[in-house]
Amino acid sequence: MVLGGQEADGTGCELSGRDAAMDSALESLYGKRGGAGGTSRDRSAGLGASAPSVARWLGDIRTYFPSSVVQVMQRDAIDRLGLSTLLLEPEMLEAIEPDVHLVGTLLSLNKAMPETTKETARAVVRKVVEDLEKRLATRTRATLTGALDRSAKINRPRHHDIDWNRTIAANLKNYLPEHRTVVPERLIGYGRAAQSVKKEVILCIDQSGSMAASVVYASVFGAVLASMRSISTRLVVFDTAVVDLTDQLDDPVDVLFGTQLGGGTDINRALAYCQSQITRPADTVVVLISDLYEGGIRNEMLKRVAAMKASGVQFVTLLALSDEGAPAYDREHAAALAGLGAPAFACTPDLFPDVMAAAIEKRPLPIPDKEPHQ
Repeated sequence: MVLGGQEADGTGCELSGRDAAMDSALESLYGKRGGAGGTSRDRSAGLGASAPSVARWLGDIRTYFPSSVVQVMQRDAIDRLGLSTLLLEPEMLEAIEPDVHLVGTLLSLNKAMPETTKETARAVVRKVVEDLEKRLATRTRATLTGALDRSAKINRPRHHDIDWNRTIAANLKNYLPEHRTVVPERLIGYGRAAQSVKKEVILCIDQSGSMAASVVYASVFGAVLASMRSISTRLVVFDTAVVDLTDQLDDPVDVLFGTQLGGGTDINRALAYCQSQITRPADTVVVLISDLYEGGIRNEMLKRVAAMKASGVQFVTLLALSDEGAPAYDREHAAALAGLGAPAFACTPDLFPDVMAAAIEKRPLPIPDKEPHQ
């Protein structure tokens, strides 16, 4: 769609009514004052200096544009017009269209947020989290339950542990037509520890500012995994310090407000903590979610990964867990991890259950095509 109507656009057209209102909303954001060539002062003037002015603009764009476009325009407004501080205003939060990127911005402002805004911010974050859980939880549980069952398969089960469907399929060559039956030479079943913990998962999440969307998705997945009895889940976030948020996994909103986006990165320290929590290496999956810009001791980081893998740990490196693909990342570290058998790749939320299922079953990971460090 092309809107306009001023003399300089060369169309000779004048806009009126709804078209004029849409053009005005776009002009406020993408016009001369909001353009990339303007000064910082010019850009900040695009929507006016007050929260009520911005709230009205947010209401306008929700009237004229679909939700997907609104979210893009909101992100552009925050980036181009310097509106982050206005997100500390309750009336603006109530007017904005919530999405993963807005949650990331709110979390980065968490420490500066006044008490009057915090409840509104939590409500915005909770809405996004609940929407993500509805989208992701059912398939994640189903995919991982199947993987856990397959990984627990045994060939000498007790009678009530026999998986008859798989047993029949495995013995079809022994079908006796005259008796119309299958002779089950090989029995397949599941272990008796069906209600016990079968796998341990440690999510180790880089909370530097560039990883905001990944932190949101990882917190939701962490809560889903923690709800499964047969998986013991630990969630660790880090910058230059390490924080274990496992005891908050029953509420991903609490997890998110327990993070502190921004700051440096010490992957080695985070992995040292995760390594200290491993008690059953052969049944443990460690998922590092990071852009791999290491501020700690690089060689020690790589040695820890090598040691974990040598002990039987399944180690997964995700450059991002988001819909946007891989951010900027340290290619040298990614290549070094790939050399250790821990390929680094970006993962969408929809692919994450399949990645975890493969790790649980100790199969090759379903790495997307065209990933550079496989």
